[in-house]
Amino acid sequence: MTAAKRSTLVVYGRLAMREARLAAARGGQHGLQIMSFEQAAVRLAGGFARAIDEESLRAAIQTALPETPMGELEDIKMLPGMIGAAADTLHKAWRAGIDLASRSADHPRLEAIARLEAAVLTELPGGMMRPVDIVAAAISQITHAPAIFGSMEIVGLTELSPCWRPLLKALAEHIPMQWTSGPRPVPAWLKESGVAVARGDAEAPAIRSVSAATAYHEAVETLRWVRSLLASGVSPADIAIATASPADYDDHFLALRADASIDFHFVHGVPAVTTRDGQAAAALADIVVRGLSQSRLRRLAALCRDSAPLASLPDGWMRVLPSDAPLSTPSAWNQLLARLAPDDWPDGMDHAPVLRAAVDLLAKGPDAAQEIGEAFLKGRALSIWRKALLAGPAGAIDSTLESLKLDDGLEASVCVAWMPASALAASPRRFARLIGLNSSRWPRGIAEDRLIPDHIIPTDELDPLPVSLADRRDFDTILATTGSDVVFSRARRDSDGRLLGRSPLLATYDEEAYLRRNAVPAHAFSETDRLMARPQEFAADPQALSARSCWRDWRMADVTAHDGLVRSDHPLVLAILQRTQSASSLKTLLRSPLNFLWRYALGWKSPQGSAEPLVLDALQTGDLIHLVLDRALRNLEATGGLASADVAAIQAAVDEAAGAVAAEWESERPVPPAVIWGRTLGDARALAGQALAYGNDHLPGSRSFGEVPFGGSEPKSEAALPWDASVPVIIPDTGFHIAGYIDRLDIADDGSRALVRDYKTGKPPKGDIRVNGGRELQRCLYAFAVKALLGDHIAISASLLYPREPLDLQLDEPDIVLAEIKAYLRAARTALASGAALPGPDTGSDYDDLAFALPANAGATYCKRKQAASTERLSEVAPIWEAE
Repeated sequence: MTAAKRSTLVVYGRLAMREARLAAARGGQHGLQIMSFEQAAVRLAGGFARAIDEESLRAAIQTALPETPMGELEDIKMLPGMIGAAADTLHKAWRAGIDLASRSADHPRLEAIARLEAAVLTELPGGMMRPVDIVAAAISQITHAPAIFGSMEIVGLTELSPCWRPLLKALAEHIPMQWTSGPRPVPAWLKESGVAVARGDAEAPAIRSVSAATAYHEAVETLRWVRSLLASGVSPADIAIATASPADYDDHFLALRADASIDFHFVHGVPAVTTRDGQAAAALADIVVRGLSQSRLRRLAALCRDSAPLASLPDGWMRVLPSDAPLSTPSAWNQLLARLAPDDWPDGMDHAPVLRAAVDLLAKGPDAAQEIGEAFLKGRALSIWRKALLAGPAGAIDSTLESLKLDDGLEASVCVAWMPASALAASPRRFARLIGLNSSRWPRGIAEDRLIPDHIIPTDELDPLPVSLADRRDFDTILATTGSDVVFSRARRDSDGRLLGRSPLLATYDEEAYLRRNAVPAHAFSETDRLMARPQEFAADPQALSARSCWRDWRMADVTAHDGLVRSDHPLVLAILQRTQSASSLKTLLRSPLNFLWRYALGWKSPQGSAEPLVLDALQTGDLIHLVLDRALRNLEATGGLASADVAAIQAAVDEAAGAVAAEWESERPVPPAVIWGRTLGDARALAGQALAYGNDHLPGSRSFGEVPFGGSEPKSEAALPWDASVPVIIPDTGFHIAGYIDRLDIADDGSRALVRDYKTGKPPKGDIRVNGGRELQRCLYAFAVKALLGDHIAISASLLYPREPLDLQLDEPDIVLAEIKAYLRAARTALASGAALPGPDTGSDYDDLAFALPANAGATYCKRKQAASTERLSEVAPIWEAE
């Protein structure tokens, strides 16, 4: 068997190389080697010669730049983007064959760039050379070209950088060389190189032009076009989609590809952050750049749970983190870790030192980005992290990650391909759709180099193959090499609604199909697209039937199953009625039975973010003041009692309590910015002092208790209690067990009288109130609980204390009020058990945190529409809504 004759095929780009290798394998072309011209030059140079790859160049620039004097660029050399700009400038100079060292005397800027080049070349690994050095070494070994290459054919190129042209001419003198251009334009300089040129006839594809509403609509129409070709029997390998700048459409195609279930290959790679490994790197970058917080640590732990710093933590370890605490400062983490006990961990062992080590490492910030990445990432995620650190400064690594690309793992030769126009020009397909043909987008404009402007080295010399001319050349090449069909596509408007112009490349193509966004497609690209295009078919879908029924019921005045009607004696409803209630849950039952069902039967609740708020809302402010009051009251009772304390003692106790509460709050809950937080704490101290100093002469010598549990509620502190908190409290004739915490309870020293106070931190009502439409049940229910636990002999005074005024609203005739409330609670229980979980006056209100489950603007439309029917069905409960 004779050895196959060696030959070399030179192509441009990864796609052309992969397809050429597939074609060679199918054709049994033994001895054929396929490479780029740069790879051919390196092969001939021999030894350990290597081209300078992008990653090595950026690493060398990153190392050399801080130590290299950059003259007038000194002030900006450490800014984000400088590494990329320097790499781009050096590449341009090397491709153009410009000797920066010999021209350094022409301008201080060139001298600085030349110094950087020299420093970079020193930092690069041995054998890694500039193109001009590779060409010189290759020409010195030109006599070996016949043995290395045999004959050489260059296919698919429309241009060659000036740095490689001397080698091409030298090769033409020693081996058979052919430049197979086909219908592509041939560079003028090639005529004097001695290379044989093989021309071919241009293809004559069918051409049509369309315009879509937006870039996203373009992507949708493109996938519909792909689906129509696949349905007609066209091979995926014959279909190509291209544009001058793919980044503008990558996100659209990524989102649509998953829905379309089409093998859709990104020739230029997918954004790294769209992969799990990229997200792991992005989660770590978020912490490095913006600091450690609980939400960021949870995201990192979910993506890097097997990383070395976290691997030894038990499953479910994140339960030790308070759900509402932002943990965004080192002090907050220190407080949390200091109070964690072994019993707090799922396995009963103390893992606080391991977590502390991980937190301390993450808190080092951008200066330790390399160390942090090596510790928390591995495999592909670590490779992404290292590339990002080479591409830019650690302080901007989150932005750098967004620009990194990864291979999507699909085989280009058997897939529909999405690519830059340059790749399609080098590797044509039968069917091509060119998108983004808008003015200023294709062709792109020519811009000066960021470091060497036109007045230092003319742009046409530094960049003899500018992007604008390349875009035009690629457009013409695609038209001349596409075998069957070419579709031109553009967007009429951008994402902000501004009109976009047509590309000048379309000047000779006047006819343009206007694609409407709501048009019925001939070929849907996915099931979702198909259902949206066929309303009759979608109308038969169970989900559509349910949605349509719900919408119709919402528009009716009568109450329906979509408004909260459930079957009578539903087990889940009966179960939540049997549970121990609180004053808040009973208020919800009376004023919004629908919310009562959602909250306690279905377990719905509004999401609570852990990000630091600008200000505390009314509920959070109330919690803060209540905590300060409770701690201050305990301090006073431990040092002589509130009844005997003067104003100074009360204020001292409040100040101490506010400091302790603030420390706990900062470690467990979100806090506003420091200035606002300080003002909030000052307001809390003032209100707490006023509340404790108000009306202490009512019960002289009394004992005072704060946050007093009853009905089975767990005590919040170890302070003494006036009763056994585990004793159940039952509202007679209603079937309801109640539990909760009394804000403040004062009991006379002889046990004959008791004062029940419920603190209100908001504005007081304009007039006297009893139940305030069912909103104020605490006074009456708490007074009943005190009497039930301490005995009927005790005289109870129940009030609402508004310390901002100050104003103390006493509840007159609590027994009569309790009798009224019992009647309403019985009616509410009966109505809910019968299935009437309907909207009430609080449904859809400004403070309804479950309004997201209602139609939009429910308070102004839906709730008013259903009000009459709900009131009629809840006729025995509704009178409390109007009660004073």
